[in-house]
Amino acid sequence: MSSAPTPWHAVYPAPKAIAATLSRQELLQWFRQGKRPGKDFVLVDLRRIDFEGGTIRGSLNLPAQSLYPTIPTIYTLLRASKVAHVVWYCGSSRGRGVRAAGWFADYLDEQGETFLTSLVLEGGIKGWATAGPEYTEWMNEYDAAVWLKSTSA
Repeated sequence: MSSAPTPWHAVYPAPKAIAATLSRQELLQWFRQGKRPGKDFVLVDLRRIDFEGGTIRGSLNLPAQSLYPTIPTIYTLLRASKVAHVVWYCGSSRGRGVRAAGWFADYLDEQGETFLTSLVLEGGIKGWATAGPEYTEWMNEYDAAVWLKSTSA
């Protein structure tokens, strides 16, 4: 009898915080208002091996599996900037996205941080990439074939 492997995130504490969500419509509005990733907000794509089909323009790729131990460093870097929001996402933002946003929100709470916020992108990259051309125009390395496959599966 074989037991299921332990999920990667089980070695870390479950997040206490439930991070606020940011809708794709709100993020699109930020882009249209001229807000820039890396200057006005930070986008973090948490995918590791499923990093295909493109990413939202300006995103950093920080795989969720290596995130938890780096949170203090990420916080220090972001705190030194004028960035007010960190937006986390994965494929659907129901697993890695929610977990990462929660961990970061927990860390912000522990630091007494009131300026920087941790948000999860509702629907993740799948929601963004399949929402139409007004969204995909804001992607780097967009590959429609990948997203057609994922919606027909």
